[in-house]
Amino acid sequence: MKHIVTVQDAVTAFADWMEPTAAELDGIELEMPLILAQVHLLDAQIITMDRTPTELDVRRVRRARRKVLAAGRTLANTTAPFTPEVGA
Repeated sequence: MKHIVTVQDAVTAFADWMEPTAAELDGIELEMPLILAQVHLLDAQIITMDRTPTELDVRRVRRARRKVLAAGRTLANTTAPFTPEVGA
């Protein structure tokens, strides 16, 4: 019987060096308002997928789009603090 084995490491294998750096975590936290606004927009769009949108649904999607644009504008106008990577 011939066994089939993988040649590569498992995709879910984790090592200490694969953890996000503090700078990457700070970047994610800085972008979190935009990410949450995009999630709310996606939720509002999903609600309207299986039915004819009501006026309330239209307003909900419009409001969510405005929040995404506002969060994106705020993020674009924010200057992130420069933190040099160790060893770079």
